[in-house]
Amino acid sequence: MGCFPCSGKSSRRSEKGSNDNRKSDDQTAQGTLKVNSNVKRDSDIKKEVVSKDDQLSLDVKNLNLKEEEVSKDGETNVRRAKTFTFEELATATGNFRSDCFLGEGGFGKVYKGYLEKINQVVAIKKLDRNGLQGIREFVVEVLTLSLADHPNLVKLIGFCAEGDQRLLVYEYMPLGSLENHLHDLLPGRTVLDWNTRMKIAAGAARGLEYLHDKMKPPVIYRDLKCSNILLEEGYHPKLSDFGLAKVGPSGDKTHVSTRVMGTYGYCAPDYAMTGQLTFKSDIYSFGVVLLELITGRKAIDQTKPPKEQNLVAWARPLFRDRKKFSQMVDPLLQGQYPVRGLYQALAIAAMCVQEQPNMRPVISDVVTALNYLASQKYDPEIHPVLSSRKGSSSPEERRVDNERHTACNGPETD
Repeated sequence: MGCFPCSGKSSRRSEKGSNDNRKSDDQTAQGTLKVNSNVKRDSDIKKEVVSKDDQLSLDVKNLNLKEEEVSKDGETNVRRAKTFTFEELATATGNFRSDCFLGEGGFGKVYKGYLEKINQVVAIKKLDRNGLQGIREFVVEVLTLSLADHPNLVKLIGFCAEGDQRLLVYEYMPLGSLENHLHDLLPGRTVLDWNTRMKIAAGAARGLEYLHDKMKPPVIYRDLKCSNILLEEGYHPKLSDFGLAKVGPSGDKTHVSTRVMGTYGYCAPDYAMTGQLTFKSDIYSFGVVLLELITGRKAIDQTKPPKEQNLVAWARPLFRDRKKFSQMVDPLLQGQYPVRGLYQALAIAAMCVQEQPNMRPVISDVVTALNYLASQKYDPEIHPVLSSRKGSSSPEERRVDNERHTACNGPETD
């Protein structure tokens, strides 16, 4: 990246200016109070004594988040995340220098930085201050990740809620996002092999299983996509960006009614049409990601012919004809994949992207299937390299087809 060591001189100048502005606003407010009344109201006293560390609590209160969204021990758990000043984070990134820039999402821009305070390289996400929705996403992400603890979820190290600044500090993921390794590959970047793709799929599914089945209260992710799956060394996947996360339905409730949010191409059709969010909404999004891993295609790709621009719409008719399965494999794999593994992976993806949510599997079943697939290592030195030409099938593909026919129908007789 070329951004270390980062100088903090310019950041201090910038922060000093913003501090002066805030100080001026505070002085004006205090002056008004003195003119209007000699006796301060209790609420005024409380506002004056709120510390920088308590700004997050004010955000929670001002957003009127439901108690179950925060959870009873939410504030206690939030305190596990460290609080940083804006100056510390600006210094860590050389005042958010362009050569420290990692990427940009709906929340804001992400920078690589080094924090001397904890002697750690980190990723720092800076809120794009364009409205209340951004602050809500910030609060939800802090609360969600402060309560979460799983090897397939990115770790929140801390946050900054100082004045009108909102920043999140995460562990740094050196390999970037899955999107970077799957689509529009830069020259020299290694193509993900079949084993790595299944490893990533299984790990992402385990992260989703934790949110759905292990978190208390359970959480619907609502923004599962390739750009939100980050990779550390060894291509170990971690889900990130929880600003759209929502506490799932409880008791006899079947769904959560909410404004439709998410990314086009990954959003379940039932949720997009009704606004009724369920755990099966995440399952659909996961199916799209699994299809991307298998095919190398994007969820939405406007450079493709009209009938191929939407990945799920393109895949659905192909699911019905296993002779066409080989056409669905990413050409960059160059035939190096297991036929049986391909059939099984496509079967999982097809179930996940069913139009009717009750036809989609629960995440625990997806995890079981993908853990098995990830354990079946493919070795191109031992297994045959397969053809992906239209209408062709290799001897290995024909053998697997024959095995399936025999298993379902018994041996053929004259």
